[in-house]
Amino acid sequence: MSREAKKALPDIKLFERWSAQGVEVGDLGLQRYVSLKAIVTPHTGGRHEHKRFMKSSLNIVERVANNMMRHGKAGGKKAKAIGIVRNALDIISLKTGKNPLEVLVKAIENSSPCEGTTRVSYGGIVYHQAVDIAPQRRLDLALRFITDGARQKAFSNPKTVDECLADEIIAAGQRDGKSFAIQKRDEMERVALSSR
Repeated sequence: MSREAKKALPDIKLFERWSAQGVEVGDLGLQRYVSLKAIVTPHTGGRHEHKRFMKSSLNIVERVANNMMRHGKAGGKKAKAIGIVRNALDIISLKTGKNPLEVLVKAIENSSPCEGTTRVSYGGIVYHQAVDIAPQRRLDLALRFITDGARQKAFSNPKTVDECLADEIIAAGQRDGKSFAIQKRDEMERVALSSR
């Protein structure tokens, strides 16, 4: 598609507020897996689930919403999970003054672990061996860490889960040590380093 044709296309904004244009993934390993495809409402109805690796073509905001549905208040309630993510993006936009998609991508880059461990059995003895983590799994772990951190912070807390998710994404985007996702990444990489 030529530049003129691209300019002629209307700019589709997420939730009719934020554009993904200009947002780039800095981590070369994650570039193929973090999809910033233009979409108004991040709800594809599970069309990706029957094909291998199709989740990498899913918009990253929808993947965050899907991870918010793990268990608890938003378990299996997609509309509620999308509302939580939309409110969190609003809060991020107000607190940072930046495009929340940019902050989210930076948070994912910062909280995705590069190295992990696997169990190796040798003659009845089991020990851990350090291994590199595949990019798809790195993204899955980063999303899980961010949403788990938000869910844990919201438990027995007057803050809503929306505010906790926004705080977690902002902290992970700044590589703050208070972020649950950053703590989990550092812990995984520290264990991997000790088992080399």
